Amino acid sequence: MNDTTPGIESLLASLCGGAITGKDYIGYFLNEHGEELVFAQRKGEKTARLWHSDADWKMFRIGDHSIRVDGPMDGMITVGDLIIDRSEASWLSSCLAASRHMRSRR
Repeated sequence: MNDTTPGIESLLASLCGGAITGKDYIGYFLNEHGEELVFAQRKGEKTARLWHSDADWKMFRIGDHSIRVDGPMDGMITVGDLIIDRSEASWLSSCLAASRHMRSRR
């Protein structure tokens, strides 16, 4: 990569409007409906950040126990106030597992 090519971090930051740097563990997901998700975990922070295009790129703070399968409808998967599908939950779970070492233990 040369100095004039933007890094993936700046491209994802531009996409979701979040502050993402080369110090973050990042993940990107495109679901079957064309909706995009961006994950970023900064070293030393207790929680990661998640953005979803279907939620108008609102940022959600998430941690190791944020994915829930006990929503108002049977089998609904949620992360905070966000409803996600099984493939998004699998991707997000992988991102959380891969970045676990970066979260602080306060």
